[in-house]
Amino acid sequence: MALKAVHVSDVPNLDQVTENASVSLYSTRFSKGVDLGRGAYRVPKFLVIGHRGHGMNVLQSSDRRMRAIKENSIASFNAASAFPIDFVEFDVQVTKDGCPVIFHDDLILSQDNGGVVYERRVTELSLSEFLSYGPQREPGKEGNALLRKNKDGKIVKWDVETDDSLCTLQEVFQQVEPSLGFNIELKFDDHVVYQQDYLTHVLQAIFQVVFEYAKDRAIVFSSFQPDAAMLVRKLQNTYPVFFLTNGGTEIYYDVRRNSLEEAMKLCLEGGLQGIVSEVKGVFGNPGAVAKIKEAKLSLLTYGKLNNVAEAVYVQHLMGIDGVIVDLVKEITEAVSDMIKPADEEESGDGKPQLAAKPQFSQLELAFLLKLIPQLIQL
Repeated sequence: MALKAVHVSDVPNLDQVTENASVSLYSTRFSKGVDLGRGAYRVPKFLVIGHRGHGMNVLQSSDRRMRAIKENSIASFNAASAFPIDFVEFDVQVTKDGCPVIFHDDLILSQDNGGVVYERRVTELSLSEFLSYGPQREPGKEGNALLRKNKDGKIVKWDVETDDSLCTLQEVFQQVEPSLGFNIELKFDDHVVYQQDYLTHVLQAIFQVVFEYAKDRAIVFSSFQPDAAMLVRKLQNTYPVFFLTNGGTEIYYDVRRNSLEEAMKLCLEGGLQGIVSEVKGVFGNPGAVAKIKEAKLSLLTYGKLNNVAEAVYVQHLMGIDGVIVDLVKEITEAVSDMIKPADEEESGDGKPQLAAKPQFSQLELAFLLKLIPQLIQL
């Protein structure tokens, strides 16, 4: 299959998208979708989203599940689709010749024949250079070594049990189970100041692929970069846009990134549809959830705590709309057991009845929020 670089001049006039365009916010495998227009909307079920597909890679982890399948790969996305999840989340960057590719880290690390480790910025590579790292699809062809720097600074080989080639956004649309929704994270370097012209160039290259290949697939855009998130909403209104935030668990120079309140303010100013927060930011500031709901914004979370079933259940009770998880199998099973849709509950006469949802007072819920971090020894 030939891969083509996308140039800004090829992008259709996205301003022509209608204001009341319909969008399937959640996977067509489980729901019908919602109309997204001028009014507010709600996620109608508790969403489970696969982080970088079947789960992110933690190469130094003693847990084999964190090294099972190459993250952000077609193999990982399709493995995740075997479970009742609504979306997979993945990171998109654009190469220097204008092609959207799937990769999380800002830098690719490799090793030359002499054993010297070097790094290159993903956005400064051409498409062919990017695809030359790691396993190659062409039989008999060996790719450049693919390494990764752990959080402790140690550089290790990117060894996983099921490896796969690096891929483009176009390939993901064409080769991943079509009923699976895509949460497309627009990836930018936290340490780089971007000009609007550059952001527009990158976003339009991504839109070109999305609008050509999405068809009926559910799509949600998200980004930690405040200006990029605002610009996505300005350039198109077919798909919802969520702002990613650490929720105050880390502090940045850009104050818009430093709290749930700032995230809510940005969403309301820019017409964004929701927030994706580090779950610890929500547990540390539970009062913000009600404010976010009152503002008619959706709220999703990510983070290690989302691999703990009890923490996920408490979020459901809090009114959070969904979770991004690494342990797709375990959390989908737990959600299925703990959060049964009303139409699955039947009375003795065979007629559906409303599932009894456990009721907690604010005091009891506050106690749970304090207890969970202690139980898992944060």
